[in-house]
Amino acid sequence: MSTSADTQNNPAPTAGRPADAGDHGYAKNLKNRHIQMIGIGGAIGTGLFLGAGGRLEKGGPSLLISYAICGVVAMIVVRALGEMVVHRPSSGAFVSYSREFIGEKAAYTAGWMHFIHWATTIVVDCTAIALYFHYWGFFSEHVPQWVIAAIALVVTVAINLVGVKLFGEMEFWFSIIKVTALLGFMALAIYFIVSGHHVGGSAPGLHNITNHGGFFPHGLAPMFMLMQGVIFAYSSMELVGVAAGEAENPLEVMPRAVNSVLWRIIVFYLGSLVLLTLLLPTDEYSSTTSPFVTALAQAGVPHAGDVMNVIVITAAASSMNSGLYSTGRVMRSMAVSGSAPRFLGVMSGRAVPAAGIIATAALGAVGVVINYLWPSEAFEIALNFVSVCIIAVWCLIMLSHLAFVVKSKRGGAPRPAFRLWASPASDIFALLFLVAVVVLLATSDNKGFLTVCVASPIVAIVLVIGWFFVRGKINPDAFDAEEARLEGPEH
Repeated sequence: MSTSADTQNNPAPTAGRPADAGDHGYAKNLKNRHIQMIGIGGAIGTGLFLGAGGRLEKGGPSLLISYAICGVVAMIVVRALGEMVVHRPSSGAFVSYSREFIGEKAAYTAGWMHFIHWATTIVVDCTAIALYFHYWGFFSEHVPQWVIAAIALVVTVAINLVGVKLFGEMEFWFSIIKVTALLGFMALAIYFIVSGHHVGGSAPGLHNITNHGGFFPHGLAPMFMLMQGVIFAYSSMELVGVAAGEAENPLEVMPRAVNSVLWRIIVFYLGSLVLLTLLLPTDEYSSTTSPFVTALAQAGVPHAGDVMNVIVITAAASSMNSGLYSTGRVMRSMAVSGSAPRFLGVMSGRAVPAAGIIATAALGAVGVVINYLWPSEAFEIALNFVSVCIIAVWCLIMLSHLAFVVKSKRGGAPRPAFRLWASPASDIFALLFLVAVVVLLATSDNKGFLTVCVASPIVAIVLVIGWFFVRGKINPDAFDAEEARLEGPEH
């Protein structure tokens, strides 16, 4: 493990120094309000706004249990990452912590899995945007799905290349829109339930659960089988750790951002799903339309479906925006240390890791091709694979934190006051749960089996081969001379 002596022996959190050379040269332009809204709105995206529709159709109200269990694990992962961020903020986030507490092999794996994860998520998000646009007849009749996906990808790349300040502003307002929309939907839904306003031809209420097969209309199996999709819904929560590397006061804002995860899950995820199950029978929802759009349209609210559709397009665009942001930073961290091609560490004159962003977008462009060849299958094809990548990244976060806890007990790395509860037991619980989800995915259907047992081993083999190419070049303490002169100008 490549860690300097002062890193091992320093008795306090070291916010003033980067965790690796890849932190140098960034503009510290993300303010408290940016970090807070990224933390609050970061995971309110495609997985909830679109994916929940198909999952409600397949699993019925039991999906609530899936979201609650996965929400507990998501809180553990984010809290563990938050503790390591307070220990040492870094734009390399979990890659830096994998390097510090486990070793360079773990950092290499974490970084490349994160890259694959977000490149694939871009496929999911641009597909979702295209599906959302096809809600309107003009687009479904005149604009092919792949064209909309391509336009969405180009626009989000452009936003990321301008500079972190624009990214922060865009994510701030994206999050405001998403949070406001969800709260507005929940207020309307509560009004419909209390007043007895008809939705889809009948009054909402518990009868939409009891008269349609109860809490488990399709048995217990779907509740477990759908958890891989629920993990995807929570996946963006770890991005707040990456944003800490460009925050003005990370030690002040990070604990608050991480603590917001609990009420965010309870209010936005579980709260909105409870209301959706009360408004309509779950078999009224589908995988091709946002469940929020379905509910509001059937409630007869004038233009509510159109407005909500605009908002869910914003949410998917926000997810793409965040993915490109984080992956560019992670790729630079790896490139500077030698575990990725050196060109991926190139910074633009606007203190943006442009090469990493463009490389992620290039792989994500495969999504445009998938939307062209298999428009009806694009979302599910990408979703299965990205879920495995997310689980791999979360496992490495938990393994890094577990190693951090062990090191701390040996006196090597004092833990901050802000820490994960009940560790190391909570670390082990989260790891076992994530492994179990992979097993469930492998046995769920043919797509899941192909993802876990065919596609994932191929990726693993490629990563192993890649390691033998880069292992002799790795130097996590090295700075590129030209990049080291960047001082992070204001943009």
